[in-house]
Order: sequence, then C-alpha cells, then structure tokens
Amino acid sequence: MTPTTRMIEGPTTVETTKVSEPACLSACLDRSYRTYAEHSALRFIRDDDVETTLTYAQLDVDVHRMGCYFTASGIRKGDRVILFLPKSVGFLVAHLSLLRIGAVSVPVNPGFRQTEMDYLVSDTDPALIVADTPQAEILEKVNSHCSVLVLRTDQSYDDVDFFRSFPEKIPTVDIQPQDPGTIIYTSGTTGQPKGAILTQGNLAHDAMNIIDIWQINDADRICHALPLFHVHGLGFAVHTALMAGSEILLHDRFIPQTIIGALARKEPENRCSVFMAVPAMYVKMIETIEKERMDFDHVRLWTSGSAPLLTKDFDRIKAVFGKAPVEREGMSETGMNFSNPLNGRKKPGSIGRPLPQLEVKIVSPETGTLLPSGEVGEIWLKGPGITPGYWQKPQETTKAFEEGWFKTGDLGYVDQDGYYFLTDRLKNIIISGGENISPKEVETVINQIDGVLESSVVGIPDEKWGEKVVAAIKCRPGAKRDASAIRNHCRDHLHAWKTPKDIRFVEEIPKNRMGKVLTHDVRQLFTDSSVI
Repeated sequence: MTPTTRMIEGPTTVETTKVSEPACLSACLDRSYRTYAEHSALRFIRDDDVETTLTYAQLDVDVHRMGCYFTASGIRKGDRVILFLPKSVGFLVAHLSLLRIGAVSVPVNPGFRQTEMDYLVSDTDPALIVADTPQAEILEKVNSHCSVLVLRTDQSYDDVDFFRSFPEKIPTVDIQPQDPGTIIYTSGTTGQPKGAILTQGNLAHDAMNIIDIWQINDADRICHALPLFHVHGLGFAVHTALMAGSEILLHDRFIPQTIIGALARKEPENRCSVFMAVPAMYVKMIETIEKERMDFDHVRLWTSGSAPLLTKDFDRIKAVFGKAPVEREGMSETGMNFSNPLNGRKKPGSIGRPLPQLEVKIVSPETGTLLPSGEVGEIWLKGPGITPGYWQKPQETTKAFEEGWFKTGDLGYVDQDGYYFLTDRLKNIIISGGENISPKEVETVINQIDGVLESSVVGIPDEKWGEKVVAAIKCRPGAKRDASAIRNHCRDHLHAWKTPKDIRFVEEIPKNRMGKVLTHDVRQLFTDSSVI
C-alpha cells in the first residue's frame, strides 16, 4: 500500500493515496486459501470448548462444495440469499460460498421477529433463505414463497453434511469488483431499514485497508466475539483476518468471563494478539474483572468501534488491559473510514484519521459549503469502499450522495492535528451496545397498540450501553396506560434491544409549530426520576 499523502482542498484537509487496482474479495480469499493452505483458519468455540477446527485448505474445500450445492440448487450470480442463522461455522462457510459464486449474501440478525422478516424478505426478494430451525419456524409465518434451507447450528459443523458430496471445485464465474457481494441492512429514522450494497471491490478494499493500518498478518490470532451479521464482525474482523492469513478464534457468543479467559491465555498455540469490540463489551469485561490484576501484554491490539467510547472508558481499558484502545469509525455503507494510529498518539474521544484512499470534507449542513478546521459540520466521504447505493431504493440513494460525495449524516470536526471527532448525528439513529436502532421502526410497532395515539422514540445516554431506547407515548383519553404491556408487545414484534427501556406517558408529544417532533425536548422528559 502506498504511503498516505495529504492534499489540501480549500479550507478542508482531505486524506488520500494513489488509487490501486480494484480487486474482488472472492479472488483475494482464493489467494489466501492457497497461500496459507496448512495454516489454521479458524477454531469455532462453543461454551468455551473448541468444537470445530479448519485449516485454510479445508475451508477452501468446504467453500467450493457448498458453492456447488448452491449452484445445483439454482442460485446464480446476482441472486440474493438471506442468512438467517446464529453465529456458526455454517454461517461463515455459506457466506464465503455465496461470494465465490457471485451471489449476494444478506446476513440478518437471527433474533429478528416475524414483522422484521416480513419486510426484509419482501425488500430483498431472495432466491433462498438459509435458516436454523427456530428461525425457519418464524419464516413459516412470513408472507413469502421463497425456498428455505434449514442449516442446524446446534449440532457440530462436522455433522452438517448436505453439501459434502458435491465437487471440490466451483465452475468458473466471472466476478468483477463492481458486482454486489453483500447487502447489509442499516436502520434509518425516516422509514424501514435500507439495504446497503457492498460490492466485491468495496469489501476487498476495506479489508486491505485494515490489514495495512493495523498490520494484521499471518502471525496474528484474533479473538472474535462479535456478531456476524454486522459489517464490524463480518467485514472488519473475518474478511480482514482471512485475507491476512490470521487464525480466528470464533466464539459462538460474547460471554465476558469466557472471552477474558481466552484473552488471558499465554500458551503459543492459544495466545491471542488482536481483539475487536464495541464499548459495551469492554464495560462488561471490566466489571467482570473488577479489581483482579491480569496480564494481557501479549495482546498487541485492542480496537473499539460501532458506538462512541467515553473518555473515562478509554482510560479504564488502558488501565485494565495494559494498552490504549484504538478507536475507529465505520458505517454499513462505507466500511471503515477512520482510525487512531496503531503506533502513535491516540486521542480519547477521537475517531482518528482517515484511512488510505478516503477523501473527507466537512460541510455546512444548510449550504453544503466547505468549513475550516475546528468548525462542526456534516462529514462527507468519497472513496473505493463506499456503497454504490441502497438496494431497490433509488430515491434514498440519490439523497445520500452529492456530486459523488456520500453524506454520512454525522456531525463532526477535524482538529489542528488532523484527528476527527463526532459531535452528533443528523440522522437520529440510536446506537445501543453497538446496535443501530431506528426510532421510526419502534414507533410503528408502538403505534399499532390499541389506545396509543402516537409515540416518539429517542435514545438517551447510558453508561453501560452508550445509549438506551426510551419512548414518550400519547394515549387516547381513558385508555389504559400499561408500560409493561407496551414492552411485551414490542418484544413480540422486535428484537429485545429495540424494546424501550423507559416509557413516559404524556398529554402531548413535544412539537414545533410545523408539527415536527422536538426530539431534544422528548429526551428532556427522561431527565428526572419520575420515569415509569
């Protein structure tokens, strides 16, 4: 990768490098399978026990065989396939197989309910859904004629045999960098979730950038405790590790005590060197460790992203784990954009500096004019990692771009040292424990309840989760005000982390003269002790 250079464009600093030839993620992974054939690619750990181990050569064979199964099942280049599965080896092999045959992998949260899947299936129009048994039962209630492949993840991956009789070599498929590789659904405040298309080139560029800036290599062992349906756990962690020849310790879920134990191991065959997490995970781990002194010196890189990291938590991580965390920023639509330096000054509260080949400018949200360093404005991005648009949403795509620049909706500024800081979001997405939550989606579910006239859902600061979901609700006169019933209704239709943690019943939702909800005033409703 060529060294980063600085280019000044008016009053705004833009970070960029010479553009390298675009690559396909599938081709990059094929190269890794061959180069690191005898290296361990991953160990899947369930309940602190190693259940499955695959070398790069074995992973290659399984990717090809499952790809041949998909092809024999009628899946073709460009077809969407939803992965409605818990974190597992089967999930990962299915995803990699789809990339290899040029199909489009659509990973979704395995905890989604019928209402959420109704929309996603309708929007994606998949050729196939791969689901575990509990998820398949939910799909039986979804209005769709799509085929469902049941892939059980409660059994060992070695016992998953539906694809093992197929050939070890996928027929040649012409895959180009601009071809879609995956669709990641991202929440929005103005409607239903949008599917951000990430091309094979987007995904490859993102992984190569991370390898470059964090010096990921084949000597690294990555402790993976993130979900696989996010760009964080799937792109930043898995794609990056496999392209670099690293080994992945793939934990089935995040259990603080288990992850602490894995990170504390010092034996050469088990010693981890990299850990990627969201702030809420670090908080839970620190609470578990309490005052116990543990040695994590062998872990060379601790990263934090997907939600803001409080300065006090930055200091706590450094004190407990022995190194300052590397804060970074990314989006479903763009991959990773900013990172503090691996070696160099790390500024608490800063998302760091732009990654190679990314151009950044800060503009006035009202006029779109460039702003000088130090002034807060909307962050716009341009680069090879950015989505070409949203699936089946041309109007939303048009709104998101301005003369080739992607409008992030985030407010921030750059300081005199070239470090960027986020101050707020134009799009009022709630980020709780690293999860993006659409207030509009939650409001739609609440407003369906008999007796509810309208609601306003916002996020308020929370020390453990970064933000928590709260709801102000206006009921019909005489209607019963039952916060527990409303929460139960939300849990029946939404994932638990979208359910409001606090509810206040109000006579009127705060609005301006034009009828627009005053979200700041709604948040103020939850600042006293009378919250239900």
